[in-house]
Amino acid sequence: MPERYDVGAVENYWRQRWDETQPYRAPLTSQQPKFYCLEQFPYPSGHLHMGHVRVYTLGDVIARYHRMAGYAVLHPMGWDAFGMPAENAAIKSGIPPKVSTMGNIDYMKRQMQQMGLSFDWSREVTTCLPDYYRFTQELFLLFFERGLAYQRAGAVNWCPSCETVLANEQVEDGLCWRCDSVVTKRDLTQWYFRITAYADRLLEGLKTIDWPEEIKAQQTHWIGRSEGAAVEFELIGFPDRVRVFTTRPDTLYGATYIVLAPEHPLVQKIIQGRPEEATVRGFVERERLVSDMERTAENTEKRGVFTGVFARHPLTGDPIPVWVANYVLADYGTGAVMGVPAHDQRDYLYAVKYQLPIRRVVQPASHEEPELPYVAPGVLVDSGRFSGMDSEAAKSAIADHLKSMGFGEPRVSYRMRDWLISRQRYWGAPIPIIHCPSCGPVPVPKDQLPVLLPDNVAFTGRGASPLAQAEDWVNTVCPRCGAPARRETDTMDTFVDSSWYYLRYTSPESVSEPFNSELANYWMPVDEYVGGKEHAVLHMLYSRFFTKVLHDAGWIDADEPFKSLLVQGMVVYGGAKMSKSKGNTLSPETILAEWGTDATRLFMLFAAPPEKDFEWSQQGVEGTYRFLQRVFRLVVRPHSSGSDAKARESLKRIQARTIKKVGEDIGVRRAFNTAVSALMEYTNALYQDLEHVEADEQQELLGTLVLLLAPMAPHLAEELWHRLGHQESVHLAAWPTYDPAWLKEQEVEIVVQVNGKVRGRLTVDADWDENAIREAALAHESLTPHLEGRTIKKVVVVPARLVNVVVS
Repeated sequence: MPERYDVGAVENYWRQRWDETQPYRAPLTSQQPKFYCLEQFPYPSGHLHMGHVRVYTLGDVIARYHRMAGYAVLHPMGWDAFGMPAENAAIKSGIPPKVSTMGNIDYMKRQMQQMGLSFDWSREVTTCLPDYYRFTQELFLLFFERGLAYQRAGAVNWCPSCETVLANEQVEDGLCWRCDSVVTKRDLTQWYFRITAYADRLLEGLKTIDWPEEIKAQQTHWIGRSEGAAVEFELIGFPDRVRVFTTRPDTLYGATYIVLAPEHPLVQKIIQGRPEEATVRGFVERERLVSDMERTAENTEKRGVFTGVFARHPLTGDPIPVWVANYVLADYGTGAVMGVPAHDQRDYLYAVKYQLPIRRVVQPASHEEPELPYVAPGVLVDSGRFSGMDSEAAKSAIADHLKSMGFGEPRVSYRMRDWLISRQRYWGAPIPIIHCPSCGPVPVPKDQLPVLLPDNVAFTGRGASPLAQAEDWVNTVCPRCGAPARRETDTMDTFVDSSWYYLRYTSPESVSEPFNSELANYWMPVDEYVGGKEHAVLHMLYSRFFTKVLHDAGWIDADEPFKSLLVQGMVVYGGAKMSKSKGNTLSPETILAEWGTDATRLFMLFAAPPEKDFEWSQQGVEGTYRFLQRVFRLVVRPHSSGSDAKARESLKRIQARTIKKVGEDIGVRRAFNTAVSALMEYTNALYQDLEHVEADEQQELLGTLVLLLAPMAPHLAEELWHRLGHQESVHLAAWPTYDPAWLKEQEVEIVVQVNGKVRGRLTVDADWDENAIREAALAHESLTPHLEGRTIKKVVVVPARLVNVVVS
């Protein structure tokens, strides 16, 4: 009996050999076609989970296949290492974020190496190290120079007890995560990136990339491009105007009230000294404690108060009341809306609740009385000079009329807001700005980068951010005038770090620039990006924005970062997504130690297509373990040989089919589950007929099996490749080819019918023409009783499928 496949010994041996020989190092450039394969890099939280195992397995199979298929492959890995969890841990434990983060990186890297992933570790990047974040700061300065980074006031979560700003994740049911105090809102001057300047290009770019339509739809919805009109309502008794945006200017004559967001800057001004002031202020304070998501949810009750102020309708001149309501957000649109209850569901519910006028100004073309709210197109009524006009035509006509009167204009609006990048945190890249009393915000000169994070800071969770308390670090001089000045104490959103890391991988040793443009132009764009759907909008939208800005600055040729996108479903266990809270997590180390890396990988590939959720099963991984044991025995055991022509032909045909299918399933369709199925079918065929062919063909047929298995079960394939007598790594060997002639069927079965009813079956040569098939069918014995005494009117031949004889 052949020796048993010792999984642990084989996998440990080859991982050590790969570590010594570095077979996966990417060239700087190459005459070969390039393939850049990238999985989203992880946050170093301490341990990889099974979701990580799945995504890295998918990317690894793609990278290994393309390397064997003749591509120069870049397959790097790094660490998205800044972020709030490490700082929260420092507040609780006193362990500095850098210490805990670097310790987690060491542990997770060992886990990845246990998985035998074909990463080029010479290109490893870590976003929390100065050699990376100095260039994050340089990119911030580029945005600042191009007018894409700016400051303005914005609302933040504020804990009055801790006297500190809280991230949204630190607010739990409206309470501070640390002390359970009620969280309020406070206006704070913060930094933004002007992503809205690229809104149209971000939409257009979606047409050029090979991404799942679901992901494109999510980004399209997030950007939210809307055509309509800006409308201005004069406030009676004030010099100010309320500006709203509407996609339905055709309904303007139906506006019966105005609604301001609680945070709208006009609210405090217009209520001052009025009888309604106390009521409105109380309402505003209460609503500022409610999250935007909760305020705008469909099932949230519409709440509001009247300000006591009226606005003048720009077309009718009628006074209409100004309200403050929870369903309008300051950061969406203009922070104000016109209420048109007859033609908007949300406005209708609000008007009914507060007994506001409802005026119908659009009706169906049939002139039937519609149920309110009526939101479909139609014909305008009670709309002055525009009455009788089609509602679609009226949109532009009314917008143009507003412009001529000085009360508005046609306008395009976007749901997407500018990107708030300020974080009142320590563990992030410091924003490289110095605030001078005379010069204002001044960029730190590039030759003074990086602005290093100070080490001696206290993590109390109270008061201003730790950086603001580091006086020796904060106090500096203005680079422009030399006067005393203070450093910016906000750090950057970690999405900034992950918006350009894929470029750093192309030249991670660069010390004078974020990346070498020549090398970036060779490798970019990423050919296959693998990651989770949860990053479909923010991370990938911000990365696209960064790429377009760098393209416009002349730094790179690429206009899009990720050519193709593969999103994977969740890992499910016991019918639910794995999570600590559900108590259904599995340790990758335990699984890999019990079944081996290759069996775990193969099961993940086989159990479900990558985009579908994947149910973990002990029986399933045991099945792939047994299959790999079976492959091992097939390859290493001695085989007698023969010269059966029929068996040889059968094996050569399934060999060609399997090479074609596995290559297309991995390289084109990303259908890894059916690739594994094809390998199982091929293995079965070899078990059945291998001993009926000559010894040299046995080696060639077994070699094909090992080569096809290599991307998916890399350790076993490497072991078997060497046992077959090869010296070089299987992962540097060429992907197998096939003779297309073996894909042609030699014989096909034809259904023979009479008047559409099946009367028999006929086996013919695959290359027979219609005349030969017709003659054979008419002479077939199964038709004789059905043709006697009847006249043949027509014979229909469908090659390779059927013959239908039509008789009287």
